[in-house]
Amino acid sequence: MADRLLERTNTIQVTEGQMLDDMDLERERGITIKSHAIQMLYTIDGQEYTLNLIDTPGHVDFSYEVSRSIAACEGALLVVDATQGVQAQTISNLYMAIDHDLEIIPVVNKCDMPNAMPDEVEDEIIDLLGCKREEIIRASGRTGQGVDDILQAIVDRIPSPAGDDNAPLQALIFDSVFNSFRGIIAYFKIVNGHIHTGDEVQFINTGKQYRADEIGVLKMDMLPCDELHQGDVGYIVSGIKTATEVKVGDTITHVATAAQTEAISGFEEVKPMVFAGVYPIETEDFENLRASLEKLQLNDASLTFQPESSVALGFGFRCGFLGLLHMEIVQERLDREFNMDVITTVPNVSYMVYDKQGEVKEVHNPAGMPEQTLIDHIEEPYIQASVITTANYIGPIMTLCLGKRGELVKQDFISGNRVEIQFLMPLGEIVIDFYDKLKSISKGYASFDYHHAGFRPSKLVKLDILLNGEPVDALSTLTHVDNSVDFGRRMCEKLKELLPRQQFDIAIQAAIGAKIVARETVKQVRKDVTAKCYGGDISRKRKLLEKQKRGKKRMKQIGNVQVPQKAFLAVLKLD
Repeated sequence: MADRLLERTNTIQVTEGQMLDDMDLERERGITIKSHAIQMLYTIDGQEYTLNLIDTPGHVDFSYEVSRSIAACEGALLVVDATQGVQAQTISNLYMAIDHDLEIIPVVNKCDMPNAMPDEVEDEIIDLLGCKREEIIRASGRTGQGVDDILQAIVDRIPSPAGDDNAPLQALIFDSVFNSFRGIIAYFKIVNGHIHTGDEVQFINTGKQYRADEIGVLKMDMLPCDELHQGDVGYIVSGIKTATEVKVGDTITHVATAAQTEAISGFEEVKPMVFAGVYPIETEDFENLRASLEKLQLNDASLTFQPESSVALGFGFRCGFLGLLHMEIVQERLDREFNMDVITTVPNVSYMVYDKQGEVKEVHNPAGMPEQTLIDHIEEPYIQASVITTANYIGPIMTLCLGKRGELVKQDFISGNRVEIQFLMPLGEIVIDFYDKLKSISKGYASFDYHHAGFRPSKLVKLDILLNGEPVDALSTLTHVDNSVDFGRRMCEKLKELLPRQQFDIAIQAAIGAKIVARETVKQVRKDVTAKCYGGDISRKRKLLEKQKRGKKRMKQIGNVQVPQKAFLAVLKLD
């Protein structure tokens, strides 16, 4: 749909494939990972309009991209698939846009598909938005149906950016990228005032001052220009080399007016939901990994990290992600874009640990847990989970959620056969395999979304993995007491499959404090001469071992009696 809008406004020529999804990962997986801003010029009835489009992801793990985009926009196109209907993430992103008072234009996409259900989907949108049926636009991103109607609706319904071009400069940074030759390039939207090439500017939150060496607008490539005014979206090149000096959500102003200019408020701070340790395979690559994460953070502001060390893995970073897919994408981008081979530990969440003196400590890593005897209680993060599916899969989905210690909040039928189920669940229960199991039992017809719902007390224990009696901190995890034994057993069984055999036995144990709850043993390598001699024939090997056993038994019976050499050999040859 974004490509059809760009073609209709002559921003790009007719092409195949998605132009704005320019990362290899996006094209391979068929998803949008990064939001992309681009300017379009639309002419109708002799009047030219400048439209700034931001194409955002839809997956829950990239919701921060959506929140950043919404903070810089006046309106939103709510694109709903005509073959699937309203999804859980659709509702989540819609509420986010409504909270920012954006004008919503509902669009039903893929209306040309044979299995499209435009009437049913329009009913769902009407129930959700309370709009009129004639306000919903039917379109197709493949054929171009409805593109003119969408552009006309944007001009008619979405208001122009509010602000004063003569006021002091206020520009919101909503994204940034790193260029090896030009340094860090910040993308911004001007809320008030204007900016010229060569102006002296200041970033309010960091207090850093720079010269605007180049400014311009965002087409398919960056297009330089001499000045930008209130309502424009563009970029600034100032030769910034340090990644920490540019923060998404910061405000740009002129140095001369910085003292009386306030930062733009209302920008949502990132809240990591899943934490994991990221370590370089080679110890000397630690500083390279730090630089790579800083550059990646410029383009993905939802990534957070801080240094940590592990006895088993050395020096690395404790990284915060918005979800498992986000963690997987970051690991893949580190490999492809920065050539960094890394080891990622078991993902976990943050816990609030209260000791018996009443003090509280936020723990991201099981290694940071105090002694069990000093802990009064532990609180774990909970989420408000929303699952939208058809009525056929309500039973299996409820079984899955209740098995993950979920509590049913409510159940509503959206329209026809589609139902929304809301659960209150521990975040730690969904970070491993919940999403995969949900898609499996619903045959792909369930959509899932969640938001943070605070902390609640829980019975959690630290599960340690011991190798020959030595704890491996990288494999330690915090888990609920009811699941600890089963989880420990599965960890031991998996490690038994993965660990190579050595010249000694390896004892793999799962322990809670001093109590061993599961054990597996990787047997030592033995030189199997008999099997080699007989080509691996086990039956012949077994017969030979039986002969040896009978020979030893006979030797015990003979004792210290002197036996002639021939008789001795005869004993060994007994069949």
